[in-house]
Amino acid sequence: MTTPVPPRLTAARELIDPVLREAVARLDPATARAAAYHLGWSDASGRAVSTGGKALRPALAVLSAEAAGGDAERYALAAAAVELVHAFSLLHDDIMDGDRTRRHRPAAWTVFGSSTAILTGDALLALAGELLVEREGCVGAAHSLSTATRGLIAGQALDMEFERRHDVTLDECRRMATRKTGDLIACACSIGARTADAPPSTISALAAFGAELGLAFQLTDDLLGIWGNPETTGKPAGSDLRARKKTLPIVAALTGGTAAAGRLAALLARPEPLSEADLLLAAELVDEAGGRAWAEKEAVRRLDAAEHHLAACDMPDHVRAEFLDIARFITTRDR
Repeated sequence: MTTPVPPRLTAARELIDPVLREAVARLDPATARAAAYHLGWSDASGRAVSTGGKALRPALAVLSAEAAGGDAERYALAAAAVELVHAFSLLHDDIMDGDRTRRHRPAAWTVFGSSTAILTGDALLALAGELLVEREGCVGAAHSLSTATRGLIAGQALDMEFERRHDVTLDECRRMATRKTGDLIACACSIGARTADAPPSTISALAAFGAELGLAFQLTDDLLGIWGNPETTGKPAGSDLRARKKTLPIVAALTGGTAAAGRLAALLARPEPLSEADLLLAAELVDEAGGRAWAEKEAVRRLDAAEHHLAACDMPDHVRAEFLDIARFITTRDR
């Protein structure tokens, strides 16, 4: 059963959409067209549609501003900037991973070509910086987002390196996921408070909440990458196994020291592409070797840690409740 989407995500999408459209309108026509497609505003022919993402990070950014007593409308720019960085990362990710599907339709690079998709990602990243430097008092937020982007890139670089290695440890994989996913979510959870001039203790607590939430989110995403329903994930079943990615449940299984771990390692080391039967067997071996159970338990542990940081942060009760609503949604969705 699909988990209901928290209303805050829909509200955040409506809040930042005009900001994003104004920003994309600054681009040259060819890049703007590819960006509009990637952001879910149009189809490949340029006809208007609505297939955008969940607006998770913008919602967290708006809530972080409200946690510090800020007004959502005033801090929409920061929320939009975070979403632009996320959109940039997805454009480049799909090319590097060879993923041909994004949100139930062809990935942008398969429609416009890799070169255009790369340039579009670069343009969205540039726009994120523009939005913040144009706003008075957002220098700290711009620095925070830039630092998070470097962390995201470092995590992606490790992810790619791991595909060439057979000795990746679980600690290494955890650090990779913390940077690739956790850094930007930690930024989203604190950037609004930073722009609202919140005390350092509030900013730190919200960032710590986001870092733990980011890891819980990645663990959930990794589980969906193996056992998720393509109708809800928008990607082919077993996509991470097909790409032989070193995701957290896979590495937990490979390093478990079980007979199933050895069989899984041998299967993934084969030079030829994995057949559908191989993918089903690999998923069974990850489960048998304990990777699935470990990832599910670790996601719960990280969510508990995130809630602990949030409990220590002074904020209105309704804001805390909405943070927790989103946290629980993204760690139980479609599972």
